[in-house]
Amino acid sequence: MAALTEKQWAVLSSLLPKQNFEKGGRPRASDRKTLNGILWVLRTGAQWNELPRRYGAYPTAWRRLKRWEEDGTWEKIWKRLLVLLSHEDKLKLEIGMVDGTFAPAKKGGIWLVRRRKAKELK
Repeated sequence: MAALTEKQWAVLSSLLPKQNFEKGGRPRASDRKTLNGILWVLRTGAQWNELPRRYGAYPTAWRRLKRWEEDGTWEKIWKRLLVLLSHEDKLKLEIGMVDGTFAPAKKGGIWLVRRRKAKELK
């Protein structure tokens, strides 16, 4: 799996939150290495504990993924990439897809559920 290129990293690195050293603490794991690990798991569909060591510790990658999700970092990245792709004429907004998938009802819906005799008598 290919890691982020220098051009990709230049765009993304400015959008990632910086570590706050006011409270002290040691420097955190490399954002680039951790982001490459997150992308590896998302691309491969592997479990977090299968993350290769070259990307660092899997709990670090998982926690960073969740933290960036909660603080809106992924949304900032998504919006920035949309703008860049649009400016480079690589984004075709007239072509789109809507996913209308819905979760099935328990046991396939009410028509497939056997009613209990006690309920039928009421």
